Amino acid sequence: MARLVMKFGGTSVADIDRIRNVAQHVKREVDAGHQVAVVVSAMSGKTNELVRWCAELSPLYDPQEYDAVVASGEQVTAGLLAIALQTVEVTARSWQGWQLPIGTSNAHGSARILDINGDEIVKGFEDRGEVAVIAGFQGIHTETGRLTTLGRGGSDTSAVAIAAAIKADRCDIYTDVDGVYTTDPRVVGKAQRMDKIAFEEMLELASLGAKVMQVRSIELAMVHNVRVFVRSSFDKPEDIDPHGTPPGTLICDETEIMEQQVVTGIAFSKDEAQISIRRVQDKPGVAAAIFGPLAESNINVDMIVQNVSADGATTDLTFTVPAADYQRANDVLTKSKSQIGYDRIDGATDVAKVSVIGIGMRSHAGVAAQAFKALAERGINIRAITTSEIKFSLLIESAYTELAVRTLHSLYGLDKA
Repeated sequence: MARLVMKFGGTSVADIDRIRNVAQHVKREVDAGHQVAVVVSAMSGKTNELVRWCAELSPLYDPQEYDAVVASGEQVTAGLLAIALQTVEVTARSWQGWQLPIGTSNAHGSARILDINGDEIVKGFEDRGEVAVIAGFQGIHTETGRLTTLGRGGSDTSAVAIAAAIKADRCDIYTDVDGVYTTDPRVVGKAQRMDKIAFEEMLELASLGAKVMQVRSIELAMVHNVRVFVRSSFDKPEDIDPHGTPPGTLICDETEIMEQQVVTGIAFSKDEAQISIRRVQDKPGVAAAIFGPLAESNINVDMIVQNVSADGATTDLTFTVPAADYQRANDVLTKSKSQIGYDRIDGATDVAKVSVIGIGMRSHAGVAAQAFKALAERGINIRAITTSEIKFSLLIESAYTELAVRTLHSLYGLDKA
């Protein structure tokens, strides 16, 4: 007997038929003798509708009331799934985040989980053989008693945190894809589904553009060593062996992976903008004068490249920000011109970031050099480079994104099954 957390996203619970299908997936695991907690998202499209209603009433809506509205989508799904389970003779009870409770910070709309009390879930398992159906994406700020939400993708975070709290053997993330691929299959037809991927690699993939998992959920899984399976909810429930290895991709500690490939995957993001500050003073404190105001405005800065000062007095500094923050970043830097001391600002929004990820890079030299050569042969110019122990990222013109991804995917042998 295992203890499982099963999480189902919006497309998996999009309508009543899909919810009935989810109930069959849960029943399969219960009939196999497993203890099961289920975390659900709102039905597909419902959260967007609720957000739109808030914005229509007031562009400057109260964040606390916004959370009260948007959290209702998951509440509906949890209740419907509990009913669906009861109709197939599975004992089930729905839970809201505040009932467990899932304690969070007070940052409405993007709260962080601080603690979870899983005692009632475990008591339901042991005393009543009960499936807990939990509304994801939500919690409570215990000091104020106000309901909070965790931000988009927060149901993944809820599921992993609950798995850690109840010491689950596995957290299964059911979605509309059947696992994690070496890159986006829509861009590279030969992309391969991975059987296993290490936490660190998945964290890099998620933060660099892969949409399969939310970044914070992977961080939690890595900290608490929660084994996560990404799998498809569209597989027929009756075709899956509940005692076998689930179809999909296991996200786990690297010690569970026998032989690490040099490169695991290629991620890319077109949601990038480049800002270059020209002839900035080359002296201590300038970087703080630039990046301090950006941080205060909650603008994330990614790739940073500073040219060597030729005259010892001025230099150029280039960095990237999310495309949605491009204009705001320019405004912040313009207001801070007197404190920074620069000649002008140049920028571009027609850029993309392509990243190569793999734990195997730790023990192999020349991995990045191979990429530089292959891209040069394709006529692709690299504007900026950043590296870490297990990845490197390249900033290129967005028009060459798909060509670059396909080139690198083939270069590192990821086309092969």
